[in-house]
Amino acid sequence: MNADASSADAGAEARPEGGGTGRLVLLTTSHRVAPGLLSWNAWQTLRAADAVLCADTEHPQLPYLREAGITVDAAVPTARELVDHCVAADRTVVVLTSADGESALTDGLARLAGSGRETMPDLELLPGSYDLPGARLLDLVQVMDRIRVACPWSGIRTHEDLAKYGLEEAYELVEAIEEGDREALREELGDVLLQVVFHARIAQDDPDAPFSVDDVAGTIVDKLIHRHPHVFGAESAETPEEVKAHWLRAKAEEKQRDSVTEGVPVAQPGLALAAKLASRVRTAGLDVTPPDGQGVGYALLALAIRAEADGVDPEAALRAAARAYRDAVLAAEGGAGAGRDTVTE
Repeated sequence: MNADASSADAGAEARPEGGGTGRLVLLTTSHRVAPGLLSWNAWQTLRAADAVLCADTEHPQLPYLREAGITVDAAVPTARELVDHCVAADRTVVVLTSADGESALTDGLARLAGSGRETMPDLELLPGSYDLPGARLLDLVQVMDRIRVACPWSGIRTHEDLAKYGLEEAYELVEAIEEGDREALREELGDVLLQVVFHARIAQDDPDAPFSVDDVAGTIVDKLIHRHPHVFGAESAETPEEVKAHWLRAKAEEKQRDSVTEGVPVAQPGLALAAKLASRVRTAGLDVTPPDGQGVGYALLALAIRAEADGVDPEAALRAAARAYRDAVLAAEGGAGAGRDTVTE
């Protein structure tokens, strides 16, 4: 609980007059932010404190605090001891919390403060660093890395093993969107994101051409910037049509395709495939007469082309109709079931 004289003097100058009960600060930091990157308020508080305590001798902030000349004692007393120490001499004490928090200390402080019989120091929870948007993605990468190493099943998966799950998760995402289920949407987006991170982690182990999730993210970031010159460059776009023109022009420069059919996966559902080909043909301004054949397949092809021209997704339209058909089946089953029960009785 000792601190050097300079820290004590600084703390005395920083404390407001008339308090007389001391100050106890719980300083939290985020493991998702590089150590040493603390807020100015946190640095000021640390420098002005009479004592800085930390129970975790491996805390990532410690080397940077020592480099800044701040003495950190490797101990955290009980709530009773801290309160008495702060109140007795109007001291400011900073407790650098661990990643798991200090539940025993905070619970003890809550009991003392809640009793109404204690003279308490000013209690403060001070965030020293904040998570940036997307910070939890770092947690996902770390969790996936640990699972890949420690889980017998995940550790031997290949891209081919996971391919079917990617399709399933994508369809479940579409279903959540079409049904307007917000909770399911959040969950299914997470499941799709897992597939991306899982595949990237598998790719990281490739002995010949490895790449990581950072390479994946870097590739799509570069692509987005290049295809949005009206956002990141000197181009301008005032309408969605102009944005689409930028996108198509940039995409054409990147791909250098010999045919509009390149890049269209033929393994996708038939209606979606037909609509995608029709979209490529229409965008390219090609005059292509659909094949004149007999049978349901050619009739569906003609319907898909017409739907795409009218701005309708034929795959989504058929799913909507199929769901209505499903509801009719359920209704019929309910009625038939009731009839069967009556006959049985």
